Amino acid sequence: MKILLDTCEFLWLISGDPKLSPQVLSAILETRNSVFLSTVSFWEISVKHGLGKLVLPEAPSSFVTRQRELHRIESLGLDENSVSKLSGLPALHRDPFDRMLVRQALAHGLTLASSDPLIRQYPVGIL
Repeated sequence: MKILLDTCEFLWLISGDPKLSPQVLSAILETRNSVFLSTVSFWEISVKHGLGKLVLPEAPSSFVTRQRELHRIESLGLDENSVSKLSGLPALHRDPFDRMLVRQALAHGLTLASSDPLIRQYPVGIL
């Protein structure tokens, strides 16, 4: 399985937060699966940290990369194909970061690991 982590799931994973579902944790730890963190999530983390809404032990520029590598999570860049189809996505969710994650999951055939009930309304594989 190829899994794209929602921003919250990534943050819960690296902090050991029990909000991360056992099913998602098991899928992340399964070595046959490929796990990705989007540049979009990195951007969201950086914005929230800059606004003081997300406390991190160090700057996102080093912290996110180190945590991603520590947990064997690959980076998924923001690509033109995903962005070009964003306008065709139903307006079920207003958060632009989450909408882009849905679009990337669809464009790359990824299963999206998210507990967000609004994301779960989209026609994308959800974990």
